[in-house]
Amino acid sequence: MQRINDRLEQFYGVPGMKAAHADPMRSLVLTILSQNTSDANSFKAFADMEREYPAPEGGIDWDRVANAPADQLARVIRTGGLANQKSERIQNILRWIQREYGAYRLDALADMDPDAAIALFTRHKGIGIKTIAVVLAFSSGADIFPVDTHVHRVCRRLGLVDEKSSAEKTFYAMRPLIPEGKGIPLHMNFIRLGREICRARGPACAECPLSGLCDFAGGRQ
Repeated sequence: MQRINDRLEQFYGVPGMKAAHADPMRSLVLTILSQNTSDANSFKAFADMEREYPAPEGGIDWDRVANAPADQLARVIRTGGLANQKSERIQNILRWIQREYGAYRLDALADMDPDAAIALFTRHKGIGIKTIAVVLAFSSGADIFPVDTHVHRVCRRLGLVDEKSSAEKTFYAMRPLIPEGKGIPLHMNFIRLGREICRARGPACAECPLSGLCDFAGGRQ
């Protein structure tokens, strides 16, 4: 993995570590909105929510979101897709957070063991391992390697996990392989590689900085 990381950093550089939505509450809701849709659609849905339910001090009034009529919230976030499902799940999760922590805040995540946080949050519909891993990595400082669609594809093609491995199994299989301190940078470089070169269709293997380390590229030669 160190060779893979080094080659990607030589090719792409070391990505910045700051997320667009560093607050864990915002990160959680945005990541739920991002499920099964594009970044552009999920960011628009989040922005629409912020315009519809503004807090006096700025940002989003999470209490208004949690207690809004479900059909109203679904209309607000419709550009994110699966609006009825996502609105119900977001409201249930917000209400649980308020009961669990006494406020619509997730600062406590920064002090939690990542495995404990994953076990606690994935009990709730709408929060899978990828979702909570993104929040832990980008908003709570955890050295963790989230596995999204692009990362999963790259891991399988490199032969780091079995071709039939699920995203959840890939997440756990990759954890001991990631060099210390490289969870976020490697995640981001894998995403970039998956979007630009190691595409689902028509991968540009000849342009890939990892071609000599890749089972998939070797099989195509």
